[in-house]
Amino acid sequence: MELPLVVGVDGSDASLAAVDWAVDEAARHGLPLRLVYASLWERYEGAVPSTGVARPSEQMMADDIVATAAERARRRKPEVKVSAEVIPEEASNALLHEGHRASALVVGSRGRGEIKGLLLGSVGLAVAARAQCPVIVVRGDKAGLEGTHNRIVLGAGESTTGGEAVRFAFREAEARRCTLEAVRAWRSPAYQLVGRPRPAPEPARGHEERASAHLDALLKEAAADHPGVRLRLSTVEGSARRVLLHRSAAADLVVVGARRRSGHFGLDLGRVGHTLLHHADCPVAIVPEPT
Repeated sequence: MELPLVVGVDGSDASLAAVDWAVDEAARHGLPLRLVYASLWERYEGAVPSTGVARPSEQMMADDIVATAAERARRRKPEVKVSAEVIPEEASNALLHEGHRASALVVGSRGRGEIKGLLLGSVGLAVAARAQCPVIVVRGDKAGLEGTHNRIVLGAGESTTGGEAVRFAFREAEARRCTLEAVRAWRSPAYQLVGRPRPAPEPARGHEERASAHLDALLKEAAADHPGVRLRLSTVEGSARRVLLHRSAAADLVVVGARRRSGHFGLDLGRVGHTLLHHADCPVAIVPEPT
């Protein structure tokens, strides 16, 4: 059985945009769609005896949120199998738990309770930084959300930590029948030896050649497995964060890997992923890379 694509919903505009994006994605890959709303009302309601027969207002709101999201998904793509559930748990914990049996998690860029002006909601950030499955944060402009650029951008990481992101990006490009642009940013290091003559800098061409060779090695196996994918390789001088942010303006999805260190309880995300989640002009996929 195919694992479902799981979407966190809360009734906000951002979560409804995530539902629209996710149901299109589920149809593209032939996956079932599971909508989850995490609510703690049951935990608190259970501590107080109920004397009436009417449902608590919080339960009614939770049920309405998932029912509305499910109906929206079914109208958009009737062929997709949709299920929905209200889970009595804190939102980020509920989604992280769901991620253990999901093909991917999809969340909006902000939730109902987030502070006005916050670039990315706390739930989305925690899920993207800790989940053991790919996480897609749905954000960006109209063209990026609607997938009209016909291009996916892959931020090529290190050889030892980029394999899962590469495979995810190739599968996505194949399903969308679009171009996959793999980008490797490079920079000439600045040498400064105190009290010693400064060595001559290595020509920029050498750094670019190494970046190109790295791309070839990183993509070789996946490219052979997906021969129908139109692949474009780009080596660009500059900060990876700035390069990928710039490319996101003409992409339908940006894919980057994130290390998941065993026994680490902080946010495993990295500077590049963190920047993209807050500022990219299209949806961002964070793919966990075990180390």
